[in-house]
Parts: sequence; C-alpha cells; structure tokens
Amino acid sequence: MQQTPDMMANGMMHGPMMWGMGIGWILILILAVLGIAALVKYLITKQKP
Repeated sequence: MQQTPDMMANGMMHGPMMWGMGIGWILILILAVLGIAALVKYLITKQKP
C-alpha cells in the first residue's frame, strides 16, 4: 500500500494533537487529586477542636 502525502500529513497532525490531549487530561487529573486532597485535609482539620 502506497502512502500518499495526505496520509503522511494526517499522521503527522495526529501525533501532536494526541500529546496535547494527554497532557491536558494529566493536568486535569493532577488538579482533581490536589483538590480532593485539600478538601479532605480541610475537613479533617476542621473536625478537631
């Protein structure tokens, strides 16, 4: 099967887009984990007199 310029361009465009999505999801995951940790810490410290 011969690779056309269209296919090669499509393959090249797909890489950075996937990396961007991956980095975006990792950042969202980190923010969610930090937010949950902060909330739990806040609730635990609030319960103590």
